[in-house]
Amino acid sequence: MSSDIIEIVEGKTRIRVPNDSLTEKVPPMEPAFFNPKAKYNRDFSIIAYSAFWKKFDGPKIFLDGLTGIGARAIRVASEINDVEKVILNDVNPKALQIAQESFEINKLKNYETSENEACRFFSLHSKKNSRGSIVDVDPFGSPSKYIDCAIRATMHGGLMSVTATDLQVLHGLFNKAARRRYHGIPIKTKFSNEIAIRLILGCINSIANRLDITMIPFFVDNDMHYYRAYIKILTKPDQDEKLGYITYCKKCGARNVENQIVSKCDNCDSLLQVGGPLWIGKLFDKKFVGMMKDEVKTLEVDKRCEKILDKCIEEEGLPPTYYTLDEIASITKSAPLGLEKALKQLQNSGYTASRTCFNPTGFRTDAKIDEICCILKN
Repeated sequence: MSSDIIEIVEGKTRIRVPNDSLTEKVPPMEPAFFNPKAKYNRDFSIIAYSAFWKKFDGPKIFLDGLTGIGARAIRVASEINDVEKVILNDVNPKALQIAQESFEINKLKNYETSENEACRFFSLHSKKNSRGSIVDVDPFGSPSKYIDCAIRATMHGGLMSVTATDLQVLHGLFNKAARRRYHGIPIKTKFSNEIAIRLILGCINSIANRLDITMIPFFVDNDMHYYRAYIKILTKPDQDEKLGYITYCKKCGARNVENQIVSKCDNCDSLLQVGGPLWIGKLFDKKFVGMMKDEVKTLEVDKRCEKILDKCIEEEGLPPTYYTLDEIASITKSAPLGLEKALKQLQNSGYTASRTCFNPTGFRTDAKIDEICCILKN
């Protein structure tokens, strides 16, 4: 075992990691990449995968296409019961060696390693009886180049999870790159993180439709440096069109979901900003998120996870896009209310309103912008 590799504990699992990953501000690529700040991301993966496999009638096979040192895959093998096989793939042999060391110190034998380019790896597992029931795509930057082959490597009824870290592109700084990677463009708004998630899902939906595949988002997660989506894959054509546009009026704050591009605000007649095409369907499966919440009690994960899941359950079914207290205060030129007070006032006025997992001072409601501002003017 190399002297510049040390052992840490994440969740219930011992993991071998490069020492410099813990001491450098930006984790180095050599000898292999490991991001300690992504523990929160990996915690949610363990929760989601454990919940999914609880009700899954089929082989528990995990395909990790861009495994790095294998932190997520090792935790899957170690912390989730009855996993039949974990297959780790990476082009970096040093990373795979470190991953093997971690499996050895945890006394795990239910794994294989593969040293291939990710799409080649997924292609090798795209035939019947060799697909994964959970397929993980966790690249540097955009996942778009891997989505086609990852879908093919996911068995019918399986779960595909996808990470994106190209935040500047997804937040509207490079729209040509966004169109190229995600087949749509974002808009810069207070709710840019939701736009980003919907662009990622819209891209996956477009590719799935081409393959006659139905995709169903079960859960989405975002933190400072990444976006992640967990999607059920069904090998049958999707009958519903869930791609559209989100419009935003910078002048009055109105936002709407449209099936086609609309250029003028129906509230104040100003020119609109238009994001899309992107996913305009549900972001969460309420039953699945409830199952995730049940799993939290049995796992060693960040305490924030349960609070986020509570918010997801609350906001499921409410309209796309959320508002923030600061945004409303800026429009009404008044001091922002506390979140609980704002929600209560909206609910007492006959509207549905909830917190959102996307922003600690954000809320969803079926009220329109003028109604919100009238109710919440302090």
